[in-house]
Amino acid sequence: MKAGTDINDKTEVSDIAKKTVYSILFSIAFAHLLNDLLQAVIPSAYPILKEKYNLSFTQIGLITFSYQMAASILQPLVGFYTDKRPKPFSQIFGMLFTTTGIIILSYASSFSMIIISVIFVGIGSSIFHPEASRISFLSSGGKRGLAQSIFQLGGNAGTALGPLLVALIVVPNSQYYIIWFVIAAIIALMVLSRIALWYKNHLSERATKKTAIDLLHLSRKKIIISVAILMVLIFSKFFYMASMSSYFTFYLMDKFHLSVQAAQLHLVLFLASCSMGTLIGGHLGDKFGRISVIWFSF
Repeated sequence: MKAGTDINDKTEVSDIAKKTVYSILFSIAFAHLLNDLLQAVIPSAYPILKEKYNLSFTQIGLITFSYQMAASILQPLVGFYTDKRPKPFSQIFGMLFTTTGIIILSYASSFSMIIISVIFVGIGSSIFHPEASRISFLSSGGKRGLAQSIFQLGGNAGTALGPLLVALIVVPNSQYYIIWFVIAAIIALMVLSRIALWYKNHLSERATKKTAIDLLHLSRKKIIISVAILMVLIFSKFFYMASMSSYFTFYLMDKFHLSVQAAQLHLVLFLASCSMGTLIGGHLGDKFGRISVIWFSF
């Protein structure tokens, strides 16, 4: 366990492992909360959309597929590009895509319009996450596990709040009330603007410094195998997470005859437990080694 921790510590970049910038760390976590809250509106609105437009479960699956493809396929491309050319204000553009998608979803009157709206939200997500994760790393001050857990806690909290707010605001009224979530997007834009200015100044300071991450002379083969294993683990996690968030409410409504609001509240409990696990996992990762905690969680 201790050896795993030592290896992780050696991979920190020396010039940024001096001081944890908590104001930026919590700001980016809050922005992550708002971003994932907006994304969570999509599966949370499924029961309303299914009933209003008489959608089949296949169509629900296609909506999820369209969103996930837009959010997943573009994300590594964005990350690859910004690794070479950091874009401090890219997250603002990502949030504008998400805002556009939410507006379209609130006015959508057909299945095709719903697909277009979720693709916009997916594109916004793919632009937001790579740079947001990098900012979390830069502000960590070497406390990678803590920083990542705080960052992920924000996202998981947003994912849990989404169904709750949809149950309270949208379900008792109508699909059009999704437009109220634009308020969260406006707040996110304000927070991201502040973060972007810090990020821009931070990049300017680092421009005169030569930094490098020590990979401990790992072979190319070992790096490829490690990344492949992580991809399989992440794929399996998001496979069942997407399944639960998309169809759990329908299962509860059909099996136990719950109302839409009651089913949404059960979904909130599931997603809230994910948030708690993330917070606990970050602390345990710093203490016992991240690899051990990853395997233990699975």
